Amino acid sequence: MSALFTRNRLIGLAIAALIAIVDQAVKWYVVGPLALRQVGRIDLLPFFDLTYTENKGISLGMFQAYDMETRWLLVALTAGIALVVLVWMMREKAMGEIAGLALILGGALGNIRDRFDLGYVIDYADFHIGTFRPFLIFNIADAAITIGVVIILARSLLVRDKADTETGEAPRGERQDA
Repeated sequence: MSALFTRNRLIGLAIAALIAIVDQAVKWYVVGPLALRQVGRIDLLPFFDLTYTENKGISLGMFQAYDMETRWLLVALTAGIALVVLVWMMREKAMGEIAGLALILGGALGNIRDRFDLGYVIDYADFHIGTFRPFLIFNIADAAITIGVVIILARSLLVRDKADTETGEAPRGERQDA
């Protein structure tokens, strides 16, 4: 096996592919057999519904793409970000970072496919507490991206400081007294 395709990186690529495939399969199911586009909303649990939305923007609905130029600009921008994440993932060695980046990459690929094929991203997961909605309506790709970012942030804040302490170095921002 070459140095580029280590076991952890291959697992990362498999995770990314799995996330993208599951995301697309669930979107197909909610739009196809469940006919969520026509129904609009399906009440499932007191705190979770399926609600069809078309997100023409990117994260949190920002930068809405109402024309073809902006649509393709967003496709190019998100594809560029996905490429950066892929390169970053292929440079990492630790499974923790690779897993977080794989979630981000898989989610990005799922949403890029929607935007490329449809011009918008299909969102459907509607978590709420009564009328309070702590999140916008989202999809599996969005959830994977969010979880991946949290993993990367947590590891960057916690794991490296722990490693520094184990090697006898002071964590960033702290001094060791002699």
